[in-house]
Amino acid sequence: MSSAHEALQLVDRYGRVARDLRVSLTDKCNLRCSYCMPAEGLDWIPNPDLLTDDEVIRLVRIGVSTLGINAIRLTGGEPLLRRGLPSLVRQMISIPGSPEVSLTTNGIGLSQLAQPLASAGLSRINVSLDTLQADRFVELAKRDRLADVLDGLAAASAAGLTPIKVNAVLMRGINDDEAVDLLRFCGTHGYQLRFIEQMPLDPMHGWSRDRMITADEIQQQLERAVTLTAAAASRGSAPAELFRVDDGPQLVGIIASVSRPFCGACDRTRLTADGQIRNCLFAREESDLRSLLRSGADDDQIAHSWVRAMSTKAAGHGIDDPTFLQPDRPMSAIGG
Repeated sequence: MSSAHEALQLVDRYGRVARDLRVSLTDKCNLRCSYCMPAEGLDWIPNPDLLTDDEVIRLVRIGVSTLGINAIRLTGGEPLLRRGLPSLVRQMISIPGSPEVSLTTNGIGLSQLAQPLASAGLSRINVSLDTLQADRFVELAKRDRLADVLDGLAAASAAGLTPIKVNAVLMRGINDDEAVDLLRFCGTHGYQLRFIEQMPLDPMHGWSRDRMITADEIQQQLERAVTLTAAAASRGSAPAELFRVDDGPQLVGIIASVSRPFCGACDRTRLTADGQIRNCLFAREESDLRSLLRSGADDDQIAHSWVRAMSTKAAGHGIDDPTFLQPDRPMSAIGG
């Protein structure tokens, strides 16, 4: 057991230290985006297996107060579906150490929740938006909700949840002609656009590298319309390579998770909605903190279990390895 003076860190054998905690609040979602889940949905995690609010807060407190976590991102599924979300955010903000709390969402329901979340202390927000065409949105997400997402973005801006980042995944033959349109839209509204390469995390296991739109392709498409200039010499642990658009204030990011992996600088640890620690988005194994919580383990025991979970993190996700296997869980159950 640790003494009160022993500093614990979530460090792996390659010297990477995890300080960014991704907390999935639910595996449920109100969209059915083709790269995330089938149209008929999935078998949801049973409610008794989900962490309660008190359990989430306890684990976050251990992460912040004992293990050096300084940034928290709330994910899902769709985190806005979690009841009492503003209260949960407020409790996280009040943890000694004042962690930054942000959120990734599909934007549906944000028009009602943006101001309560801002008032609770949420720092900023990422909104997924893959198309600006209503009919294409229905094709991609199986729901006619584009107007709701756009309203949610506007509400987030009005509530001061800035900088608002828009996450877009381009898919070959589906929306790969919209890169410039999305860039112009975000520039007009003051949002920061991030293109993300599609990753092998769909439950249908239909991903193929040949069909993926690469970072190089995205950049080439943008550069046919605008001039891109590298915005920084180094991005540190941030996943996005940032570019300045036409030497102006607008920034656009490209996250090349597959073609230009940045695993060597990864500083993330992940907590699933049912209380499992994942040391990598593509990990094949998890460490069960929920059972420790519910069996009466003290904070010290939980902290050391978390440290052990992170110590075995692989050097990289291994997507290019011929032996690569997708995680058993899809993205909606892991948390983005």
